[in-house]
Amino acid sequence: MRRVYLDNNASTPVLPEVLEAMCPFFSARFGNASSIHRHGQDSRAAVERAREPVARLLGGHPSEIVFTGGGTEADNLAIFGVAGAGDHIITSTIEHHAVLNACKHLEDLGCEVSRVPVDRRGLVDPDDVRRALRANTKLISIMMANNETGVLQPVQEFGKIAAEAGVYFHTDAVQAAGKIEIDVNRIGCDLLSISGHKMHAPQGVGALYVRRGTALQPMIYGGSHERSRRAGTENVPGIVALGKAAEIAREGLERGKTALMSALRDQLEQTILAAVEAAAVNGEAAPRVPNTTNIYFDHIDGEALVIALDLKGLAISTGAACSSGAIEPSHVLLAMGVRPDRARASVRFSLGQQNTSDEVEFALSLVPATVARLRKLSPICDRVENSS
Repeated sequence: MRRVYLDNNASTPVLPEVLEAMCPFFSARFGNASSIHRHGQDSRAAVERAREPVARLLGGHPSEIVFTGGGTEADNLAIFGVAGAGDHIITSTIEHHAVLNACKHLEDLGCEVSRVPVDRRGLVDPDDVRRALRANTKLISIMMANNETGVLQPVQEFGKIAAEAGVYFHTDAVQAAGKIEIDVNRIGCDLLSISGHKMHAPQGVGALYVRRGTALQPMIYGGSHERSRRAGTENVPGIVALGKAAEIAREGLERGKTALMSALRDQLEQTILAAVEAAAVNGEAAPRVPNTTNIYFDHIDGEALVIALDLKGLAISTGAACSSGAIEPSHVLLAMGVRPDRARASVRFSLGQQNTSDEVEFALSLVPATVARLRKLSPICDRVENSS
């Protein structure tokens, strides 16, 4: 059976060039980057070389890049690294659970947390952030691109607010890195998180941009790795892979490759909406990353659609992979004012660099017919028809 993967916001395949770059560091170049002999120094040089393309992708300096075990650790390090009991944090209602649950834990420890809302487009109003400021506000943490809808937040406005108030600003850019231009200086953020497996590097590696002068307390204690900001022997193969993926992403942005991805996304979205009644895009009126569309199909269950399409060879999702199996509908869609039944009827299509127009055509050959079949079988649809 042919299989097409359109769930790249959950995880991306490692690009061949990235795999080629990292493979030697599993075998011939296996040294510990903290060792002073030739093997170790070879690994150390590779780690430092990888820091440069990651910094270029974000517009920062290599010394401001801290390698982590992924996006969740980067988010946690940003939050726990600057805030604690007695401080006040401002975040939003649509954050990834890596941020939401970190803030909840700090709240349990005596930190105050304000969660600003979003409008029906999924956008945070900068004025709500400004109004939430308090004398003890230490950190604003609002994501750059939402993992479920792809909606882009006005992070530059939040950066200005934070700078004016003299507080730190962190943005989770896990779903934005490699898809849009990022410049930490233009944004004005002090901390920014990325994850390797969202940009065609392997799972288990990420990075946190930490602006010079930011007082960051480590979460992991041990050696003086990463300039004493993140202890633990470096994952050299993963770091090398992240550096190569960042280099490829930067080149793609410079050559306008994301325009092709955006065109494929728009073709997928527009063709589905033209062919399927009672369907629409969540967050359509807001700016979005070029690879993501989140569509609701009234009168069906989103998980049923995901399963039915998977049986036909198409992989999509109902939202965040870390929330799969959750009974409650998406907290992101509910925060946008989407009805619970529509939130449950929503699915996400997310493209990667490897996807082709032929694969989009394959998806389009399946989705409308599968939706129609599920609606005929759905008791939800029966109830709607019988009541009309």
